[in-house]
Amino acid sequence: MTQTHKLLLAMGVVALVGIAANRFTPAGKGGPGEACRRFAGEQRRTCYSQVLSERLRQHGVADAVKTLDALAASDGDAAEHAHEFAHGIGIEAYALSSDIPATFTECGDGFSSGCRHGVIQAYFESRDQVTQPEVEALCQPFKMPGASRWVLFQCVHGMGHGLTMLYGHDLPRALTDCDMLSDGWDRESCYGGAFMESVINATAPHHPATMLAMHSHHHMSGTPFKALDPADPLYPCSIMADKYLHACYQMQTSVMLNLNHGDIGDAAKSCERAPATVRPICFQSLGRDITSYTSRDPQKTSDLCHKAAEPYRSSCYFGAVKALVDWTATTESAFAFCRIVGHEAGGPTCYQALGEEIATLLAGLPEREQQCLQAQELAAVNSCRLGAGVPVPR
Repeated sequence: MTQTHKLLLAMGVVALVGIAANRFTPAGKGGPGEACRRFAGEQRRTCYSQVLSERLRQHGVADAVKTLDALAASDGDAAEHAHEFAHGIGIEAYALSSDIPATFTECGDGFSSGCRHGVIQAYFESRDQVTQPEVEALCQPFKMPGASRWVLFQCVHGMGHGLTMLYGHDLPRALTDCDMLSDGWDRESCYGGAFMESVINATAPHHPATMLAMHSHHHMSGTPFKALDPADPLYPCSIMADKYLHACYQMQTSVMLNLNHGDIGDAAKSCERAPATVRPICFQSLGRDITSYTSRDPQKTSDLCHKAAEPYRSSCYFGAVKALVDWTATTESAFAFCRIVGHEAGGPTCYQALGEEIATLLAGLPEREQQCLQAQELAAVNSCRLGAGVPVPR
């Protein structure tokens, strides 16, 4: 796996979901995509893309996603690029139907919600411009009473991706449009998508979203924004206004690891040079990226977080455990990770982060409480409750 693909996998988990391989039936002999196995590398991936496009057009979005499930479960190369394939499905799906809520349902949660992000990206690429009411209204269907924020996040995060593409990857202009959102949580989620899209466009020219932007009818901005600066591992955060720094540093280690060819220790040292107020956020970003480098193995993830200096190790755990939840939209590996980390080594922070993810996944307090009880030890359960917004018994 290349460093770029590792980073794409890691970036896909700012919020998000992935493969639960035991849920799917592999595409065995004679199954969809079997003929693609005679190819290798880019030719095989192109063949898979064609298979998925055909399934989408003949049988719909849900069938295309199910086909991708099977391909990813049976072929490591397909699994490695599954988030990218899912983006492609979403992009094509919007061309077939502009009913975003219905398509979101068919896309499902899989593969870092790539399908949903592709839908939103395609929506913005179909526009010449957007207004504040349009931006505000786009994700309103996902704000139903009693709903969790999980699907809403995919929409507003995808909006950041789409706005960045709309403006020819002029990141500052996209961020300004994110500011049109009235809700602070929505704005922050949109910022995160904008920063992620900027990194992906600069580092992954074959990503479906990048290809979509290349063939777009939109004009580039008058002064193209420089996405990366090899001389400054903290760029673009180093030039951003304070209100964007939290979202920027949540992505910044993906920039660092692209520049330093995957050197986790070097990225940790770069995070130590970030402004003190956002330094923990940088180490959370590092924890997220580490889960990709370890293929989400809890023990190996814990070991690599030890490359972070002691004051910031708990922040690395914080980012890692959120990524472990986001990858599968389940909590089993995250609880295993927190048990490995232990209380003395930052366990309460780990369980609190896990609780925050549970709160995003589940709207109801009883369901959150049941999840947190898996922590077993009282201190750990209470830390999870704190993150999940569940009252702690007195």
